[in-house]
Amino acid sequence: MDSSRCHPTIPQRKVDHNFPITKISSASAASHQPCFVDDIFAALRESVEDDSQLTNHSLALFGMSTVSNSLSALLEITKKTSRGERNGLEFLHPTGVLVAEEDDRETLNLTFDLPPSPLLKMSPMLLLAFEHPFRGEDMDVTFTSQSLQPNTQSAYISGETKYMLLTGKASDTAFHQKWMISVETNSPMKQTLKDALIGGKSGSSISITPLLLFSGGTGTDSRYSHVSGSAHATSMTFSFLCELKRFLGDVLPHDNPESPPLQLDSLPSMPPLSLDIFSSDTLLAALINSSSPTIFRFPRWGSVSQWHPGQLAMSPTLVEEVGQRLEQIELELMDVFRLREDGHRTKKRLERLQALGAFPITQPAAAETQYRAFLLLKALQTVARVYSAQRGPRATRADPSNPVRSSICGLRSLTVSLERRLMGPNTANINNCQGSCAFPLTNANNHSVLLHFYIESGNVNERAPCCVPVAYEPLEVVDLNEHGTYLTIKPDVVATECGCR
Repeated sequence: MDSSRCHPTIPQRKVDHNFPITKISSASAASHQPCFVDDIFAALRESVEDDSQLTNHSLALFGMSTVSNSLSALLEITKKTSRGERNGLEFLHPTGVLVAEEDDRETLNLTFDLPPSPLLKMSPMLLLAFEHPFRGEDMDVTFTSQSLQPNTQSAYISGETKYMLLTGKASDTAFHQKWMISVETNSPMKQTLKDALIGGKSGSSISITPLLLFSGGTGTDSRYSHVSGSAHATSMTFSFLCELKRFLGDVLPHDNPESPPLQLDSLPSMPPLSLDIFSSDTLLAALINSSSPTIFRFPRWGSVSQWHPGQLAMSPTLVEEVGQRLEQIELELMDVFRLREDGHRTKKRLERLQALGAFPITQPAAAETQYRAFLLLKALQTVARVYSAQRGPRATRADPSNPVRSSICGLRSLTVSLERRLMGPNTANINNCQGSCAFPLTNANNHSVLLHFYIESGNVNERAPCCVPVAYEPLEVVDLNEHGTYLTIKPDVVATECGCR
């Protein structure tokens, strides 16, 4: 950076995100987070209740109070997105952000470089997304700029805040311009706000991700209207995967704090199998009927355009079987979700997945649709398995006569944490065996029986039979990357049966 541009009394640093013009159809192609824009769209869609009113959680999520300047703009766009309308909903990423700290005034100055775009002639909204949860006391923050309308706007930041939304002025020109915004609090600038906005330390990377949101009616679906059929399918599949990622993150257990993240690549594996139009019905049928848990690994995509869209070519018989199984398991999970505290939101997300991944009724399922339905089935089978396992321990605790309650050798639940970049789940219940191997021995072989009698006769120097796993099932890992979709089977991961050996 040219130091001559900086005021001598104001230490400045520039962080260049290299964000090009990006519409919502690109699914955050330029963002370092693959589902960044889709996540924002989902947050907007889920911010209103059935009566089209913003919830208190929604206001906290976007850093607003009931008197915020941007409240009407947020309400307008959330109502549109909740109805599934995407007319004119587009995004523009700033090409760079310049941060200047004024130590004497406890003020931060943010300068956003905006690329040339006709979108700037519309009334924009500046959305600032926190990359990390806000920690510290709640605070009021004031933003002041000639580029905002009105010039001074406020936000109320709490631990629930993930985004801040500011309303801007339409420009008379589509050429390059800058937005300069000062940020200050009523009290001295707190370190937690610096942490949230700029990482808190000099020279660190910026900790917010900015983009301009435009909601102007173009009369067409701006997400898909300008793309071809194959590109449309790619965008639909990408949105499906992002929705699936959010869904799995909501309904599946999170990290086990007692277990450090374990790397899946360190486990021996069978050779990877490609899931594409050349996959045989025999392979796909075996996977559909498999009871093994499935882990989905999301890639670190730099651009959705680099991602290889998935396709399958199943026979009509297998397509029908997938459809029937999906319908059955979706009904089963809907009943389960009714008991959850956030069951309404979870059911809405499952309905959204159904819409993105379901087979069309009146025409043969396209290759991309088959791919989405197959992944959805495997994901829901894993979710159903987790909930079934959770109900199992409760049932055994409620039955005093069940041997699991005693010290007899038997299967116990053991959850381990997995690597962070998984799409879901990021934990796995691999089970373990615990308990006594007193006679009569549990699931013993002849060696164990003779060994037990040998030790009972007084030969105490030998190792006694131990309660150990004697049967396993594999873990299936679905890798999605720019080369395609691959299934890797990790054998002997989940203990399914115990014995004294």
